[in-house]
Amino acid sequence: MASLNRVILIGNLTRDPELRCTPSGATVANFGIAVNRRWTNKQGERVENVDFFNVVCWGKLAELVSQNITKGTPVAIDGRLQYRAWETSEGQKRSTVEVVAENVQFLGRMSSRTGSENLKSDFEPDVATENTDVNLDEDIPF
Repeated sequence: MASLNRVILIGNLTRDPELRCTPSGATVANFGIAVNRRWTNKQGERVENVDFFNVVCWGKLAELVSQNITKGTPVAIDGRLQYRAWETSEGQKRSTVEVVAENVQFLGRMSSRTGSENLKSDFEPDVATENTDVNLDEDIPF
């Protein structure tokens, strides 16, 4: 059976990226993203909700993200979901699902440049993609 793990999110950063190095020397950046959802309820009222996601970037992408985006920056994230589990020093079990970014598209203006910039993870090959127009304000029929 084939499987696929791909996620695309468009939203705003909820906090500045936090850049650090792992004990093995790998560079990693963590930040949060807020994504708005809009729909019409059974009463015909427009409803809006916000979903929050943790995002992880590795390598050169982590460095570029930490240098170029800050809290409030609109971005498009293309990546995969990853489940992690660990135990705290007090023995409590913890787990999370996070987005591992492979591409980050800056959608707003950046202080040092104009326009937007597309950054790709140095862990993924460059793959040509086809642009499609999507109206995110339309209701999803399911």
